[in-house]
Amino acid sequence: MGRFYKPGLYPGGVQSFMKGTIFIMKKFVSVLTASILATTMLASCGENGGSSQSGEEMKKIGVVQIMEHKSLDTIRDSFTEQMETLGYKNGENCSIEYQSAQGDQSTLNSIIQGFQGDEVDVIVAIATPTAQAAASAAQDIPVVFSAVTDPVATGLVSDMEHPDKNITGTSDAVQVGKILDLALQLTPDIKTLGFLYNTGEANSESNLQKAKAYAEEHGLTIVEGVATNTSEVQQAAQVLAEQVDAIFAPNDNTIASAMAAVSEVTKEAKVPVYTGADSMVSDGGFATIGIDYTELGHETANMVDAILNGTSPADIPVKVFEDDLSTYINETTAAAIGVTVPDEILNGENVVLMQ
Repeated sequence: MGRFYKPGLYPGGVQSFMKGTIFIMKKFVSVLTASILATTMLASCGENGGSSQSGEEMKKIGVVQIMEHKSLDTIRDSFTEQMETLGYKNGENCSIEYQSAQGDQSTLNSIIQGFQGDEVDVIVAIATPTAQAAASAAQDIPVVFSAVTDPVATGLVSDMEHPDKNITGTSDAVQVGKILDLALQLTPDIKTLGFLYNTGEANSESNLQKAKAYAEEHGLTIVEGVATNTSEVQQAAQVLAEQVDAIFAPNDNTIASAMAAVSEVTKEAKVPVYTGADSMVSDGGFATIGIDYTELGHETANMVDAILNGTSPADIPVKVFEDDLSTYINETTAAAIGVTVPDEILNGENVVLMQ
């Protein structure tokens, strides 16, 4: 101690010197502990639920959707919910950035480029147009899509079981045949079927071909109604409602975002609208048979978790939800258009009634 203690430097003598030394050591231990905790937090992303990461930096996840409407928002919210269940806490142990292109393709491309510049660890692309834009980044960054109707036809993957382009995800393939079977049960006098869609959405083009095949087999006539943006949807619906016995609106993002306008027009005309998504029924459509989009979001999160833990997208088959489908019927719409739903349908399994 003689080498460090100098008389007169500490007015309290040796005792004062020892107190000062202890105080300095406590401060050092406190700073060291805080540093260790900070490093642990940065290195951990998804440590709960058996999903831990061991990098020096937080994992970064970019989530983007083409626009905001109920189906896509449900996927986004359920994705977030499942990620939290898996142990990912945005801003605490990982970084999740959410973006919407608000229906603008150039904005969508800029968002994807931004994710590339930020060097995110995975891109989550919600809806077909979003996934097509995100594919440009897949050479360097794994892409997980959600709600893509036909991943093969859109060129995202060549093989659903073994994705080959650093891309995988979940498909909301529309059960066109089952939906139109339901339409003929509920409204058997249909002879002319309107198909309301945006020609710019590849998913809708795919569903149109399925609807045409069904119509040919069942002696129906298809009349197409086109809206290239949301401002055109109401007028397109009005024109169709004057020509057809019923309208089929698939899971088209442009139509879904303006479903309230479609519902207003068709209720007045007393024309039933069969849709490709449950959310479109809750927004005023008449009926559909389909999946629960909450499950789509949950499975998308599970895939992201697997990739962040080292699994290659090539080893994660595209998930198509074909089973456990439900029948969705809007009772308020049924009353407005004067359709009585048969008891055999109302009392069937997996029937969800909406208002």
